[in-house]
Amino acid sequence: MRALPLFAALLLGGCDREKGADRQAATHQAKLAAPKAAPAAARQSHRIDRSRRGTWASRAIFTGPDDREVSLAEFRGKPVLLNLWATWCAPCLKEMPSLDRLAAAQAGGMTVLTVAQDIQGAAAVDPWFQRAGLAQLHPYLDPGNNLLADYNSALPITVLIDADGRELWRVTGALDWQGAVAAKLLSEATATQ
Repeated sequence: MRALPLFAALLLGGCDREKGADRQAATHQAKLAAPKAAPAAARQSHRIDRSRRGTWASRAIFTGPDDREVSLAEFRGKPVLLNLWATWCAPCLKEMPSLDRLAAAQAGGMTVLTVAQDIQGAAAVDPWFQRAGLAQLHPYLDPGNNLLADYNSALPITVLIDADGRELWRVTGALDWQGAVAAKLLSEATATQ
């Protein structure tokens, strides 16, 4: 009598495997029939948002490379390109060299400020900075994610703040900061001075 329930369980288990295989085959066929995705270069990897134009920059406190507490108010007087990123965020890491080159090109004109949102703080960020070999950017830290909470966004997010401390626009997602889209966006910083 014990053998009957065991036989029934094995029989039903086999049916489930067949149904699973059928589902897998149907999924595979659907993928083959689906239209091909656009090439990576044609897909937009960022979104521009101007809906908060004119709002004051965050007042959150974060840590500078010298371990001193700072806020965005300390950077007033010239435009600030604020980038929030993390060492675990692949799109963030992809755009960091581009931001470093932008910081070199903007030296004296616009501050390019990258603030890591890693909860491990310097333990995660400092080794990454050493390996990355960035010449212009510095490791600002916000392990409490206060800036990220204020800007209510996913990473990476980059916010252009005018010389008076008001937001002009924000870009969510990675962007080539030497490209045509970035050049057009960045021209707005000089138009407001």
